[in-house]
Amino acid sequence: MAPPDELFPRTRTPLGPGAAHLPDWLTPQEQLRMVEACRRWARPPAGLRLVRTPGGGTMTARQFGLGWHWYPYGYARTAVDGDGAPVKPMPPWLAELGRRAAAEAGQATGEAYDIALVNFYDADARMGMHRDSDEKSGAPVVSLSLGDTGVFRFGTPESRARPYRDVELRSGDLVVFGGASRLAYHGVPRIVPDTAPPELGLTGRLNITLRVSGLADDG
Repeated sequence: MAPPDELFPRTRTPLGPGAAHLPDWLTPQEQLRMVEACRRWARPPAGLRLVRTPGGGTMTARQFGLGWHWYPYGYARTAVDGDGAPVKPMPPWLAELGRRAAAEAGQATGEAYDIALVNFYDADARMGMHRDSDEKSGAPVVSLSLGDTGVFRFGTPESRARPYRDVELRSGDLVVFGGASRLAYHGVPRIVPDTAPPELGLTGRLNITLRVSGLADDG
């Protein structure tokens, strides 16, 4: 629902072939439930961490995983670049939410969502243009936003450069990208501070990205 001072309500918007932005997809109650769950999941062991890249840099968004642990550039069942603890399991209700989100965006899949990557952005955090290409499955990616508004930059599978589109993602918004856009470059160039719904008690932005790994336990 649009705020009372917003002239036009936000509507579903295509971002590319197989990609769509569905605003206000999560209810306020669902948002609060997910923020509370993220607070539990973010605690050690295998909790929220800084991600270091092979080149020696550090991502400005902090991260943890459920189901599988992502590290540059692969997956493991333990936090191999953190405290080494086993990753927390993927909750069935969250996997089902991913399946429902993909279907409502027109990208239904029969595969089970078994990865949740949770990124936390403070006001100064960013995410450079990248592709979600470490999975063995082509099932659509489901992205849920909570807290502060983030500017989401969505491009093409061919290049990090233009053409791309910037979309404002507010708390409760859904983005799904599959099909021809499954490997599209995307990033978060900016966070808009102090825009989170007050009832969430959250400063910053949480992004929950649900994926299908296509991986077996032996790697």
